[in-house]
Amino acid sequence: MKDKQFTQRQIEIMEAATLRIDTFGIQELTIKNLSGDLNLSEAALYRHFRSKNEILLGLLTYFILEMSARLEQITRDGDQNASGQLKGIFASQLSTFVQKPAIVSVIFSEGIFQFNKELRDKVTDMMKLMQENIKALVQKGQKEGVFSKLLGADMLTTIIMGSMRMVVLKWKLSGNQSDLQKDGEQVLKGLLNMMEK
Repeated sequence: MKDKQFTQRQIEIMEAATLRIDTFGIQELTIKNLSGDLNLSEAALYRHFRSKNEILLGLLTYFILEMSARLEQITRDGDQNASGQLKGIFASQLSTFVQKPAIVSVIFSEGIFQFNKELRDKVTDMMKLMQENIKALVQKGQKEGVFSKLLGADMLTTIIMGSMRMVVLKWKLSGNQSDLQKDGEQVLKGLLNMMEK
């Protein structure tokens, strides 16, 4: 699915852009710097992307496609109850961040999106995708009688997503030195203990 939308060269450019942002910050992502990183001329890079903004939109789109495929696979697993599927989503997302830590710098860089509606909308799409999947699982768990109905599905979804963000931010601020997957697992375990009847 994602390979049909992007060429291999575009994927290489987006990965290099993500790494540059993670290493030097968004202010150092320029076509000139990126073409130097890739040993390409600026003209060659412009054949694949018309602007820095288009590169950022591309890499967010690429991540959303990849995330969507992972979420669909997890939520399609009929053998797992809602708790198991939430654990699967958490584990999958955190594992992806550990494998590709530079993407966190892009997703969590509010400065990149603050003044750009296209980029802000793309990040909003990513958040909605995660929110819809988590909310559906919370509703499923409440319907099955596994999760308490003391708080509504919207509130529980916000708490889960906020907790995930806090765990990832803590990991990022530690220079990726803390154990993201272990910390995330412990936080989700605590949340599920509060949610489950």
